[in-house]
Amino acid sequence: MTSGLRAHAGTIHKAAAQPSRPLPAPASDDRQPPAMESTACPARAATSVDLRWLLSVAAGGLFALLLLLATSPFPLPSSSSRLFLSQASRPTSSSPRPLPPLFVESTLSRPTPPAASLPPRFAYLISGSAGDAGMMSRCLLALYHPRNRYILHLDAEAPDADRAGLAAIVAAHPVLSAAGNVRVIEKANLVTYRGPTMVTTTLHAAAAFLWGEGRGRGADWDWFINLSASDYPLVTQDDLMHVFSTLPRDLNFIDHTSNISWKAFARAMPVIIDPALYMKTKGDLFWVPEKRSLPTAFKLFTGSAWMVLSRPFVEYLIWGWDNLPRTVLMYYANFISSPEGYFHTVACNAEAFRNTTVNSDLHFISWDNPPMQHPHHLTLADWDRMLASGAPFARKFPRDDPVLDRIDADVLGRRPGDATVVAPGGWCAAGGGEGGGSDPCAAVGDAALLRPGPGAERLQRLVTSLLSEENFRPRQCVVEEDN
Repeated sequence: MTSGLRAHAGTIHKAAAQPSRPLPAPASDDRQPPAMESTACPARAATSVDLRWLLSVAAGGLFALLLLLATSPFPLPSSSSRLFLSQASRPTSSSPRPLPPLFVESTLSRPTPPAASLPPRFAYLISGSAGDAGMMSRCLLALYHPRNRYILHLDAEAPDADRAGLAAIVAAHPVLSAAGNVRVIEKANLVTYRGPTMVTTTLHAAAAFLWGEGRGRGADWDWFINLSASDYPLVTQDDLMHVFSTLPRDLNFIDHTSNISWKAFARAMPVIIDPALYMKTKGDLFWVPEKRSLPTAFKLFTGSAWMVLSRPFVEYLIWGWDNLPRTVLMYYANFISSPEGYFHTVACNAEAFRNTTVNSDLHFISWDNPPMQHPHHLTLADWDRMLASGAPFARKFPRDDPVLDRIDADVLGRRPGDATVVAPGGWCAAGGGEGGGSDPCAAVGDAALLRPGPGAERLQRLVTSLLSEENFRPRQCVVEEDN
């Protein structure tokens, strides 16, 4: 699934110099007959005329060349660049200088993958709305690892005090503030449920992760994961890193299908408008009376709104070195529940990424029977099924439900009743002495040290099944029927 490097051999043309005409030899005997003298003088005169003519032509050519260079719109190379070009143009027998690519798509390359010995890094977007600040903080600490990156987004419906409170929690926490890997979006986006503004918020966070801490120096991460404040982990970050360290880092975990069935008439053909795209206050989606036909320029796919996306695919979505990501984004701007289709449609229509998809969202979600708009709220009654699924994440959890306390104690190893303690891992170093009441994760030790537990075994079984012969290739972007 990796691309080969292309090399182009350069050619060097050499111009052969033409030999100059020899001048006539001077006479060696002054006592020549008059006839000989009369013929030698015109020869010397012609030679003098030829030299003057050649000098005037050379001077004129040199002047024209200087005039052309002086009026050229292209700057002359500096001395350092002339040196570089002269050295670069020297042919070598072992490594010919490659020619620049002819196509735009060839000028962008994927980042060099990190050393295989290092655990992968994850970039988490945790989203919420009014009243979700407490759950978002709890989810952050349950997911925390100093190698990862985190962005917290409370939409514009939440009061500014909630965002300020989240920022204060991050700033006051000794580990989070020291690592500097958690950011809160201050200028919040207005987000409409099931509207395209959910997609733009996800792309906003993805672009911020690629930009890194500023100046275009993107942070070092391998997978982008979008979660909500009502999600919670079912494995530790050591478990997740341990399993993902063995995987190709271009895999994209996206639950998807091309069989959109009833969604073709209920979602794809209607045209909706999201007021959050142009209004300061939140409003409901509204429908345009006219309907549109299904697209023929690309195939529609749909699936879960929760994904684990590789960094190369995120770069493709943001940079879009061909126009597919932008074209599909414009189409989904008028699509109901666009988060359940945009990323899936781009991945399965892009030749470079359709074979990197794994048909799973890595979530345990319990739907009502018959399925309703929202999934079933998870409680202690779902405990056995949650763990048996092997999924690293689950949703949707009620706020501060007792099942979260059990996950903290039995899965994550967090101290019960302490909402300020992060989930422990191999990176933890004690900072308060040897007393039993000290926080075992008050400081960061070796961030690359992993201590996987039973969660890693459960997740490994799930990933092995997803990548098996019967589940991996046969379920990648399959076109089940014309839509």
